[in-house]
Amino acid sequence: MNKKELRKYFTEIRKAASCRESDALIFQRLKELDIFDSADTVLIFASHRSEPSTWEFAQYLLDKGISIAYPKCGDDGVMTFFKVKTLDKLHIGKYGIPEPEGSIMDIPQITDKTVCIVPGLAFTVDGRRIGYGGGYYDRFLSKYPSIMTIAPIYEKCIAEDIPTLEHDIKVKAIVTEERMVICNE
Repeated sequence: MNKKELRKYFTEIRKAASCRESDALIFQRLKELDIFDSADTVLIFASHRSEPSTWEFAQYLLDKGISIAYPKCGDDGVMTFFKVKTLDKLHIGKYGIPEPEGSIMDIPQITDKTVCIVPGLAFTVDGRRIGYGGGYYDRFLSKYPSIMTIAPIYEKCIAEDIPTLEHDIKVKAIVTEERMVICNE
């Protein structure tokens, strides 16, 4: 299957797999990771549709005093993250996805202690991913190869193989409702 066909296929798989119990297991596994205790900022996506819900995990991070930032996609194909102090500061933006208002003062400094929670439709155990086709995360992550990238996904969305291009960026870890996978480079 080509990427377009895979997107359609895994969208249906994800819809069927999506449930609150699986979301809770995925984010319980994330909460157990020590990396968040030393993170300067967690870049997190606002889940929508059938994505594993990130809302409770984002609130958990805020309650622990960990800085979080959400992406805003520009018309120029560039994605910029903006820190938020409360989840009610998000509004429906481009593509119908909640995003921050954001000002230049809210842009986090990206360091080797920054953690990025990466969305996707499907992943392989070596970290390859199928996103939504806009390339926003690939462009962003190519600038920051040292940050830790973690993908929350349903176990049924782990693929044996995904066609990728040279510019596609792999994630470093995957968390499902069943396991955590450290991806090999």
